[in-house]
Amino acid sequence: MTEKERRTGRDETEDERADRMWGELIQEVRVAQMGVQILFGFLLTVVFTPKYDTLDDTDQSIYIVTVVLGAAATGALIGPVSLHRLVSGRRIKPKAVEWASRLTFVGLVLLLATTACSLLLILRVATHDGFVPWLVSGVVLWYLTCWFALPLWTRHRYTE
Repeated sequence: MTEKERRTGRDETEDERADRMWGELIQEVRVAQMGVQILFGFLLTVVFTPKYDTLDDTDQSIYIVTVVLGAAATGALIGPVSLHRLVSGRRIKPKAVEWASRLTFVGLVLLLATTACSLLLILRVATHDGFVPWLVSGVVLWYLTCWFALPLWTRHRYTE
């Protein structure tokens, strides 16, 4: 690849770019969807276990918030599929890609919150120790680094 090709990117039409970006986005969404659907499925079963009735009010509140966040994350991460299906053939793929990308980003933020709340609840029930918020904060910081800080740094560092 020449220096000029590196600077100017691909030689593609807006529609070709939208097609390529759509394919990439759907592959990314598949990974996130799988994770959020498995997590949400497990969360839904907790309320039907005998252990749920022994949780204190705070832990039950954390559980309810976690389930709602999981439902919202699931909706946001499945949203691009529905968006594509409903606008397919309308010649607005560039806009569909833009909105699907936004839904995916929101879904990832909600997945982060769902995972953090799940971890908080599990560790509170498992340990009852004061270090739990610190441990959860460390994991959230790790997720923020992997999911957002590193990609944003890479984008800033290697693009104009």
